[in-house]
Amino acid sequence: MADVIAGRPASRGRSEAPPIQPDPDAPPYDLMELLFFAYRDFVRDVDEELAGFGFGRAHHRVLHFVDRNPGLRVADLLDILKITKQSLGRVLRELVDQGFVVQREGASDRRQRLLFVTERGDALALRLAHIQSERIGRAIELSGPEAGDAARRFLFAMVDPAEREQVRQLVALGRPRGGLG
Repeated sequence: MADVIAGRPASRGRSEAPPIQPDPDAPPYDLMELLFFAYRDFVRDVDEELAGFGFGRAHHRVLHFVDRNPGLRVADLLDILKITKQSLGRVLRELVDQGFVVQREGASDRRQRLLFVTERGDALALRLAHIQSERIGRAIELSGPEAGDAARRFLFAMVDPAEREQVRQLVALGRPRGGLG
């Protein structure tokens, strides 16, 4: 698509990015739009799978973080997702009702609600992760061996500075499943 935009024939093999913004004072529209299109396609890959269960992207985010962090407190999930309790309530209720997530009381504080995926929830979360990791793997392969680390640095730098340490810890603490690049 970048080649088509730039008026060149499509290249083969290594992915070629569109030309750099010519005006240094202009907003980086190319990066903003590439980020938009990349996200659009990254989530679209799992949308069809989720639709089969009557789920959407909010269900995916909840399932992902609960699967990666067994025993996650509802309060912590609200903080990670930056959504209201009301928004989470509907999504969580559907995941619980359909047998993908269970809620348990905290051992020391019975008011705490701890979240765990069921076997069914774990299988769906893993299937969705595989779908998205295939896209990431193809992009890294097309972009070169250094692309995975460069993408990690770039995406981490995009996180609000006040949130970076929490994000670093969350990413590091998630249960390992393997990885790419």
